[in-house]
Amino acid sequence: MKRRGFTVLVGALITFVLTMAAVYAPIPYVILKPGPTVDTLGKDKDAEVIQISGTDVSSSAGQLRLTTVGVQPEPNLVSAILGWFDGTEAVVPRELIYPPDESEEQVDQRNAEEFQASQNSAETAALRKLGLPVHVTVEKVTDGGPSVGKLQVGDVITSVDGEPVGTAPRLTELVRAKPSGTERTVGVTRAGAALTVAITTQELEGQPRIGVEIAEKPPFTLEIKLDEIGGPSAGLMFTLGIIDKLKPEDLTGGKIIAGTGTIDADGNVGEIGGIPQKLVGAKRAGAEVFLVPEGNCAEAKQNAVDGLPMFKVATLDDALSALDALRAGRTPELC
Repeated sequence: MKRRGFTVLVGALITFVLTMAAVYAPIPYVILKPGPTVDTLGKDKDAEVIQISGTDVSSSAGQLRLTTVGVQPEPNLVSAILGWFDGTEAVVPRELIYPPDESEEQVDQRNAEEFQASQNSAETAALRKLGLPVHVTVEKVTDGGPSVGKLQVGDVITSVDGEPVGTAPRLTELVRAKPSGTERTVGVTRAGAALTVAITTQELEGQPRIGVEIAEKPPFTLEIKLDEIGGPSAGLMFTLGIIDKLKPEDLTGGKIIAGTGTIDADGNVGEIGGIPQKLVGAKRAGAEVFLVPEGNCAEAKQNAVDGLPMFKVATLDDALSALDALRAGRTPELC
């Protein structure tokens, strides 16, 4: 081979290698895809998602499916181009999902914590709606706080200075009734035994605190078992699942109901991200209707999926009313 031909061949090979490296190298974007859906009334990995014991539970002929978004964290240029042309995917800047000041592990940890908080809020919202009694239970004792060595995880707080505690807001009200630095007598049930402890409140963010994180728990066992899902957006569907299991009526009317939305202890439904991908995932899972947070309705209408009607919910009451209407053959409020 002549020297010139050899040079051209080597140059072409180098160009090809560099082109392939550029095409398949990671880029600063992530791809959002329709994720799996889970029936909160059913099982995940052969275990009930919502596990209740110590009280009567009912079964349902339908499903209440939470929806998720899958994330491809390190796509290459080819994947991104395919994603741009795929109507079910979204290519977004990486920093929107993984902020530059957080590692992937930190983001995953935050999502896990938000997921746990959403479960606690879902339990509280459901129990309050059903009017069931609750136990104000210690979930965490703050390091360096006034309750260290006095309260333990699992303690049920029953009173403050002799005043009964029936809900988490009532505990907050009683603690804030006297200035920071005041010694309070806190009544507790621990492992079935009643006791009292003296706790001197400390000021935090301008308010007296006793230094614990709490949750409202029922006087029976209620657990949510679901792995590999993070974030707070399953709150609404968990709440509906708990209510369905604890009420004799079947909320679903035999339908496959999908939805999304955060929920707080008072039953307010908040908007979430990834609504286009969640709609696609719901349809693929056989959903017949989709419950959309009011704040997501505009985006949902722009990304509507054929054959999947979307109903607007701003509160837990809205969601329950929508399910009532569906069972009665009426059309709930559309997005």
